[in-house]
Amino acid sequence: MRTARSLPAALLGAALVLTACGTDDPATDDEAQDGAAAECAPPEADPDRPGVGDGTFPATIDDDADGVELEDEPERIVSLSPTHTEMLFAIDAGDQVEAVDEYSYYPDEAPVTDLSGYEPNVEAVTEYDPDLVVVGSDNADLADQLDPVGVPTLVLDAAQDLEGTYAQLRLLGDATGRTEAADTEADRVETDIATTVEEVCAEVGDTEPLSVYHELDDSMFSATSETFMGQIYSMFGLVNIADGADDGSADGYPQVSAEYVVEEDPDLIFLAYGDEGAVDEVAERPAFETVTAVAEDSVELLDPDISSRWSPRVVELTEAVGDAIREQAGA
Repeated sequence: MRTARSLPAALLGAALVLTACGTDDPATDDEAQDGAAAECAPPEADPDRPGVGDGTFPATIDDDADGVELEDEPERIVSLSPTHTEMLFAIDAGDQVEAVDEYSYYPDEAPVTDLSGYEPNVEAVTEYDPDLVVVGSDNADLADQLDPVGVPTLVLDAAQDLEGTYAQLRLLGDATGRTEAADTEADRVETDIATTVEEVCAEVGDTEPLSVYHELDDSMFSATSETFMGQIYSMFGLVNIADGADDGSADGYPQVSAEYVVEEDPDLIFLAYGDEGAVDEVAERPAFETVTAVAEDSVELLDPDISSRWSPRVVELTEAVGDAIREQAGA
């Protein structure tokens, strides 16, 4: 257990590490990983989700490392994770945030600095005299470096699903003394997502499930139903074509080929990068004019930040996906 005078660590939770190999061969119907439609419905609430603290200090916070003890409510927080910066402001702890990393540019009032979340520097962080530092698990070793100077460090993994988002909001509420605001925000996000999914499912009805292809970059890495983004698609009952391309070694992010996408013929394509030029480039790929999503103008751009973070803006992400489904289905 790190004490209240243990050190701060830095996190850049939004980065995706793509270590997967891909496949050029489309999955056959009898392959176990062939994509299948999920039920069109928001996920059920986890009955074992963590509760809300009492908002008092001293407090012991169970993070994704060794846990941290806070003697007092933090007043000078340094966040090196864009996702958790967004969360801190969403739970009304923004006034307690002293500095954030160079990529924490949302919301506008976030105090952006040149601090690096990729390669955090102990000396640079301590110049802000923090009494709490929030970092991702990729930079958990920063906590060991900061421990000697007595700054508490909260280490948080990337959320793996929506329940992880709700849990991290509440945990940050406990760590900042904003328990009620955090609980309210977590409930709002969950309710708004459920409302969007239920409305879209009701409007689309019992039509044939749509298929989807999610493209992370122009080298054609995708995301299966096992990923955070994939869960969003699964809520709407979409058939994810990447599921059939993951042989288990891709950690949910297989690289596919153009031939594979053409063969699978997705109804919807979502791009998590670029601008309208990227949409045009997809349409110009050989044989892509035969893909339903291209032929029916259903290649959609997603905000790269929103689609790679698990902040409260997942509500906007869900709404964007829902709008695309409505349009493609003619609902």
